[in-house]
Amino acid sequence: MKNIKYIFVLVLATLCFSCDLEKNPYDEIAVEELFEDPAAVETATLGNYALLKGSSGFDGWADDLHRISEYPGDNVALSGGTSDHLFFLYNYQSIANNSRVDRFWRNSYKAAVGCNTIIERITEGESPESDQLLGENYYLRGLIYFQMGNIFGRPYTQDPSSLSIPLKLTSDTEDRPNRSTVQEVYEQVIDDLKKAEALMTINKGASFASKEAAQALLSRVYLYQEDHANTIAYADQVLESGTYSLLPAATFSVINTLTPAENSEAIFSVTLNSNSDLLGGSDHWFTPGSMYATIQGVGWGEMHASRSYLELLEKNPTDARSSFIDPQYIIEEGERVPAVYWVNEETYTYEFRRTQEADGVITFDEEGTVYTVESEEVDGVTTYFFNGTNGRQDVVYGFDLEKRNGYPKFFITKASLQEEDRHLWSPNVSRLAEMYLNKAEAYAKQNDAQNALDNVNIIRERAGIPAYSVGNLPDGMDLLDVVLEERRLEFAYEGQRRFDVYRNGRTMDRRYPGTHLNGTNPFFEIPASSLRIVEFIPEQQIVLQPSLIQND
Repeated sequence: MKNIKYIFVLVLATLCFSCDLEKNPYDEIAVEELFEDPAAVETATLGNYALLKGSSGFDGWADDLHRISEYPGDNVALSGGTSDHLFFLYNYQSIANNSRVDRFWRNSYKAAVGCNTIIERITEGESPESDQLLGENYYLRGLIYFQMGNIFGRPYTQDPSSLSIPLKLTSDTEDRPNRSTVQEVYEQVIDDLKKAEALMTINKGASFASKEAAQALLSRVYLYQEDHANTIAYADQVLESGTYSLLPAATFSVINTLTPAENSEAIFSVTLNSNSDLLGGSDHWFTPGSMYATIQGVGWGEMHASRSYLELLEKNPTDARSSFIDPQYIIEEGERVPAVYWVNEETYTYEFRRTQEADGVITFDEEGTVYTVESEEVDGVTTYFFNGTNGRQDVVYGFDLEKRNGYPKFFITKASLQEEDRHLWSPNVSRLAEMYLNKAEAYAKQNDAQNALDNVNIIRERAGIPAYSVGNLPDGMDLLDVVLEERRLEFAYEGQRRFDVYRNGRTMDRRYPGTHLNGTNPFFEIPASSLRIVEFIPEQQIVLQPSLIQND
C-alpha cells in the first residue's frame, strides 16, 4: 500500500517548482483514467498526506518545517558546528541555496498540486465520503500555504501588503504564478479552511484532517491576524465539540510516546508509525529527535535545551513539561556528582564547579579558595548563590553533566520515543492545549485579564504548577507576557515559538550559550523588524522562474 501511495502521488504532483523541472509528469497514464476508479481519490489523498511525512519518515515536509520553525527560536542551543544547512537556520546566517529550505519549498508545492488535482476532479455533493476527501485536500492546501507564508513572508501584523508566496491553485504545469501578498495568502488560507470545515463530516482520527482540525487551524490563522473574535469563536467550536480532552499530567508527561490515536488531545498530526517509517538501519539518525538526544546508542544529541528555556522550567520544579528534558548526568561510583553551574555573562559560556557537603554546608574549592553556596527562598522557590570576587553569583545547585565542546547535554525527548521506538514521532499540527492558549492571547489583547488567566490556568494546572490571579502577576510581566511565556513552555519543540515572537513584535533573545554566538557578527538578539526573520526564496526557483522577486 505504501508503494502504491507514492507511485500515485508522483503521477499527480507536478514538479513545475522543483529544480528538476518536468513539463509533463503524466506520460504513463492520464489523470482522468486514474480517477475513473472510485478508490483512486482516497489513494491520491493518502499520497498527499504521505508527502508531508516523506518516503522514509525523515525527508518530508514536516521534517523540514520543524527545523525551519524551531531552530531559529530561543528554546534550542547547538553545541558545535555542522556542514548541514540546518546550521544556517539556527544562526540566522541565511543563504539562498539552503538545501533544507529548498526541499521544503519543493515538497510544499508537490503536495499542493496533488491537492489541486483532486479538488479539480471531485464533484462536490456526490456523497459524504467524497465530500470528506475533498475537504481533506482543501485543509491540506490551506495548511501548506499557511506555513509557507509564515516562513517566506513577513508576519501579517507587520505588513499585509508585502510579498509572500506564489499561490498555485491549479494542476496546470504551465500555470506558474508570481508571489502573492501576505494579505492574499491569508485570504486563500481562510477560504480553503472554511471550505474544508463545511465539507468534512467524518472524523477519522488525528491522522486525518477533520472539521475540528480546520477549525483549530482557523483559530491560529485568526490569532496571527489579531482577529480576536474569530480566534476565540473557532477555538470554542473545537472545545465544545466534545471530541478531545486534555491528557492528565501523568500521561501528558509521556505524550511523546503516544501515537496520535492514543492521544486524546491530538486534533491533527503528521502521523508516522513503527510499521512503515524509519525502517532502515540508519533512518533514526536523520530525524529531528536524533539532533536532540542520543537514545539507545542512536542519535547525534548535539542540539540541547537552551539555558533560557531551562530557567523557565526551574521556576516550577514540578512542571510536567520538565519530563521532556533529559539531563545527561555524569555517574561516578554509581552516583551523580553534586555541582553548581551558571552562565558567565561576559562570555556566554557555562561554568561548572563540583561541590562537597558537610554538616549541611555546601562548598566548592577553586585554586585554594573555598566558596560557600548559600540559599534563600524567593516566591516559594529555593535559590542558590555564592559570593565571589565579583560579588553575588546566582547558581543552579544540581549535578555535573556530560558535555560536548563544553556545552552540558540537556537532551530533549519530545521528538522521540513514540511507541518506545528511539526517534519515531508524529509532529502535532494542532492539539487541544492550543485552543485554550489561543483564547488566552486573544483575551489578553482585549485587556480581559480574568478570561485570559482562566485559560492560561487550565494549562498550568494540568502541568502541575501554581495558577495566576488577576493583580498578582510575576514582577516585571504584563498579561501578554504571561500568555506568551505559557505558550513557550507548552509548545517548545513543536515549531511555534519563532512565529509567536515575531508576530507580536517581540525580540528573540538568544543571549545564552550555544554556537549561534560563534564567528563574526553573531545574532545575540533578533528584533521583529529584522530582514532575517523570513527565509530567502530558494535560489534555484528564481533561476527557473526569474519573475519571482527575492526577499531582501
